[in-house]
Amino acid sequence: MIAHRGYSGAYPENTALAFEQAARHGSGGAETDIRVTADGVFVTSHNAEVTFFDGTQMEVAAHTYAALTEKPLKNDKTDDEVYLCTLRRYLEIMRDNDMICFVELKGSFTPAQVKAVFDMAAEVYSLKKCILQSFDFDNLLKAREMFPDLPLMYTYGSGERHYERCFDHGISIDCDQFVITDRMIEEFHAHGLEVGLWTVNDEENLRRCLAMGVEYIESDVFGGEVAQ
Repeated sequence: MIAHRGYSGAYPENTALAFEQAARHGSGGAETDIRVTADGVFVTSHNAEVTFFDGTQMEVAAHTYAALTEKPLKNDKTDDEVYLCTLRRYLEIMRDNDMICFVELKGSFTPAQVKAVFDMAAEVYSLKKCILQSFDFDNLLKAREMFPDLPLMYTYGSGERHYERCFDHGISIDCDQFVITDRMIEEFHAHGLEVGLWTVNDEENLRRCLAMGVEYIESDVFGGEVAQ
């Protein structure tokens, strides 16, 4: 079980608090989304804009990390004061809890940016514990050239096509649970590749996805208790 944006069902998503609580919840890993600030800091944010406690917003790519951390983030789930989290802090939390890192690059990254992300991952933790994910197939190909042993996953939803190209490059798939088919799972497994599903938050669909025999299930709410 992979905590989707950390333990985001109970804590503010993509924050250090959500990642720490995912470990306590017994998740085997945590997924996060990576964006780049105006001054080149990698931060964990799904949306292009971050929303602060006072309702104001700032675009990640248009502002420095210092400006983006002047105020706490919006937090409707707990009484904690939380701030924008860096990739480095996420990696440290994953390392300290021996968890798998699902690192999703949001948007198109330059080769230099891809290299910087996974050079940091290797420095802080281990590439053996990281899986790069992206809707942007070019991000995956850039990483393959620089980090041939880094596991890759094509993030795949209802609007995507041509998943078969994964087979030519040895790329696994992280798929919308309602888009995946038994045939797709069989094809990826036949090529020695892995399958992850997102985002499974109710018991009926959890049972269905577990029965499919995939390697990973991402969830906002389910953690280690699923394995019991």
